[in-house]
Amino acid sequence: MSEHNPANWIAERTKTFDSSGIRKVFDLAAKLKNPVNLSIGQPDFDVPASVKAACKEAIDSGRNAYSPSQGIGPLREKLREQIQGRFGHADRDVFISSGTSGGLTLTMLSLVNPGDEVIIFDPYFVMYLPLVKLVGGIPVLIDTYPEFRIDLDQVRSAITARTKLIIFNSPANPTGVTPSREEVVGLANLAAERGIALLSDEIYSQFVYEDEFHTPADINADTIVIDGFSKSHAMTGWRVGWVHGPSAVIQTMIKLQQFSFVCAPQPAQWAGLAALDVEMSTHRADYQAKRDRVIQGLQNHYEFTQPGGAFYLFPKSPWGSGTEFVTQAIEHDLLMIPGGIFSQHDTHFRISYAAPDETLDRGIEILRQLAERPK
Repeated sequence: MSEHNPANWIAERTKTFDSSGIRKVFDLAAKLKNPVNLSIGQPDFDVPASVKAACKEAIDSGRNAYSPSQGIGPLREKLREQIQGRFGHADRDVFISSGTSGGLTLTMLSLVNPGDEVIIFDPYFVMYLPLVKLVGGIPVLIDTYPEFRIDLDQVRSAITARTKLIIFNSPANPTGVTPSREEVVGLANLAAERGIALLSDEIYSQFVYEDEFHTPADINADTIVIDGFSKSHAMTGWRVGWVHGPSAVIQTMIKLQQFSFVCAPQPAQWAGLAALDVEMSTHRADYQAKRDRVIQGLQNHYEFTQPGGAFYLFPKSPWGSGTEFVTQAIEHDLLMIPGGIFSQHDTHFRISYAAPDETLDRGIEILRQLAERPK
């Protein structure tokens, strides 16, 4: 038998990106006895009781088989009613994805050909670049530092004949920044004028604080929108999201879902149906208070842009690179995410304030101590 190396079997497309640095931080967390964990991007409140009950009822009543690839009818219809009530677009359909990550994957597979360019704002959610590369696309990064605002002139300059898609995320991960209405309107109109697909990742849309939520779908009827229950209802492990947009795009995604994810978990879809009736504004108020708690504790020690939504703060490292600073923080039992994981710059770090107040206070104290270290 000839010698072989299974590593040689690995497809080249998988070598264009590394494993998520966030997972590496999680691995470190497992080794610490009592970490102050401000790294995890998921709510610290529990799934609502009525949502749990709906899932249990679905399981007990035998709704455990595959659902239609596009999702169970009642959930899809209820979402369609809400979406149509908001937008009133003549051509807008919706389907249920296996989490918003599944929706992102199917969007890339549906729209991006090898060699197509995809505009991404830096900093960005960790999945954007790998997914673009996985389908053979070319990421085109637009730097938004230091205030994390969208400069439309930069976007215009970045557009070429090969530009296929612009990815927009608000409230943004990792910065928590919510673009102004002027930024959103300008981007939506620019994409429409140039005939470029616009993807709006709105998974944090329920966590917007001072201002109302602005979506480019209000202006550009061809906007593709991704949303889900993971952040709003603490259902991160349930893997239920949805995508809505032009029917031709949605039907293509449904076709691809048949041959990939098949469907979102059926019991969790029935839970999602119940979740649509649960009022979550109390949690939004709680997280606004957590944001204010962290800002007040750190504003005299760190440079950052005040987040308008989500549950993240993205301060600049007071010394060293973001990675060096986070490494030092881990030695003090504080877990955060270095900004280089979300960016071409390694100058910042991400704090998740989706944590109990006691944990936040411990983290604030450690961060104050670290800020005072001589450069």
